[in-house]
Amino acid sequence: MNGKHNFFMRRAIELAGQGMNLHAGGPFGAVIVKDGEIIAEGFNQVTSTNDPTAHAEVIAIREACKKLGSFQLDDCVIYTSCEPCPMCLGAIYWARPQKVFFACNREDAAQIDFDDRFIYNELAVDMKNRRIEFVELLREEAIPVFQEWKNRDDVKKY
Repeated sequence: MNGKHNFFMRRAIELAGQGMNLHAGGPFGAVIVKDGEIIAEGFNQVTSTNDPTAHAEVIAIREACKKLGSFQLDDCVIYTSCEPCPMCLGAIYWARPQKVFFACNREDAAQIDFDDRFIYNELAVDMKNRRIEFVELLREEAIPVFQEWKNRDDVKKY
């Protein structure tokens, strides 16, 4: 079974190099596998698309979900060339794959100036003390929309 894992990880690493060589973004690649076959893949496209969310994992998740017609990656495995950043980690948890394999770790990424430590640190800081100012506004007007969602029986819960 290790041979298959290695095959899929090598493809993720290949995609990282491909995206880098196309000047699409940072050196990151990802593939999503279901039933032993690649159903989606992606490489980082942040700088080429001016989209800070265009990370390899997010692109692959979007493609896989579209292909599966689902917002969840049931019975899927993600192979990514680097330990996911906090944003990708969140997307992965929301997508609910079975497992994630990664090659490089966050320390390796920090060595090439992709250091996400400040985001991990910000998550632990009280919102009023974060680097970017967050201001609660019109909560009382927004709560009724949440209540309507909670009370509806015609929505797809997730």
